[in-house]
Amino acid sequence: MPERVSSHMTFRTRLVLAATVAVAVAVLLAAVVAFFAARSSLLASVDDTLSVEATAALQNPTGVNVGSYGEIGCFAPAGATDQGSCSLPVTARVEAVANGQAKVFFTTVEPTSGPYRGEQYREIVTPAPDADGAILLATPMAGVNSQLRRLGLELAAAAVIGVLLAVLLGWLVGRTALVPLYDLTTSVETLAETTDVTQRLDPSGVDEMGRLRRAFNSLLAALEASRESQRQLVLDASHELRTPLTSLRTNLEVLRRVDELSPGDRDVLINDVLTQLGELTQLVGDLAELARGEQHPQVAERFRLDQLVDDAVTVATTHGRSRQIRIEARMSPNWVDGHPERITRAVGNLLDNAVKWSPEGGLIEVTCHGGTVTVRDHGPGIDPDDLDHVFDRFYRAPAARGKPGSGLGLAIVAQVAREENGQVWAGPADGGGAVFTLRFPVAPPPADDLLRGELMADD
Repeated sequence: MPERVSSHMTFRTRLVLAATVAVAVAVLLAAVVAFFAARSSLLASVDDTLSVEATAALQNPTGVNVGSYGEIGCFAPAGATDQGSCSLPVTARVEAVANGQAKVFFTTVEPTSGPYRGEQYREIVTPAPDADGAILLATPMAGVNSQLRRLGLELAAAAVIGVLLAVLLGWLVGRTALVPLYDLTTSVETLAETTDVTQRLDPSGVDEMGRLRRAFNSLLAALEASRESQRQLVLDASHELRTPLTSLRTNLEVLRRVDELSPGDRDVLINDVLTQLGELTQLVGDLAELARGEQHPQVAERFRLDQLVDDAVTVATTHGRSRQIRIEARMSPNWVDGHPERITRAVGNLLDNAVKWSPEGGLIEVTCHGGTVTVRDHGPGIDPDDLDHVFDRFYRAPAARGKPGSGLGLAIVAQVAREENGQVWAGPADGGGAVFTLRFPVAPPPADDLLRGELMADD
């Protein structure tokens, strides 16, 4: 039940309650400490007075009976077995002092007999120097107890007032301290209602609230960038989809008059439709890959990058066979951590790009060592003005306008490299052509692979 109640408390209520409890505990502790300090001081003063009077009583220890200021006293001889005529209680500790087995001590007692019964006294018990026995001298505690009662009431009243002040001050402090938080909450609620991620909060202040505002601004900036990226993706996708859809529409309208076409024209028309459908399928697949972003529920795994590249080279070789394009690969075993299906897509896009730009009968050189994949073609190369844009979405260099493709292949490579903790860059190759480099952090091989390598080396 208490947890349920506290869960419905406002933050201000919890803050005021915490401040009130803290101040109340401090006030109560201070009152208790002050009370016991005053009691100790009063008892010390009484003890000093008793010590002085006990020194005077030592001159005639056997005649000690009653002092002149309301004190009572008596002499307890050594070996006494009962209280005798002494109004003060003779305890085992008193007998130890009378027998010389203990030293002087102070205590608070209540006489159990005589006219002083039922009253509190402060007592000193000291051994008599010239007689076997102990001197007992006591003074009434009525005045001390009266002062302590009055002090206790005053401290209790002060504690109650302190707690009430703690509640008031806690409420005022909570209200003052939470003003910036209320302002921030209002601003965030306004942003939530308007969904205007272009707004920014006042980032001033070096305290926690300023840090929170700057964190919200960073979040808003990321949301704005994400929304702008999505908007641009939709606009670019709409533009890129318009061309193949228009061509398909035109060809389908021509198919209405298929009976008027010659067999050769029909074959050309059908091939054009199939080509456009293939381009449209590729474009939709690329868009889906880009839109998926960082949503990868699969767990990263450790795999051999050289084997993955070898499989991708086999696929790319079939793509370039119709143009007699050769692919030479030089690889060594190396391991990386990541998502194999995504890295396969990236390597495949690099190879497809090289095939597209290679001349008839050209050569593509592929290497894979130490987590780094390089793909070098012998095509026309990359214009210096295009180097900064080759990995942009839908970017197509002027020389590529007449070639198939959507301008998304290299953008996907860049996205995969970024999300797999890798890097990718492009540049001109020595002797002509372009070279693309894709690099991932190297991972150590699994233990079973190391053992297998050692056994093969021993053989």
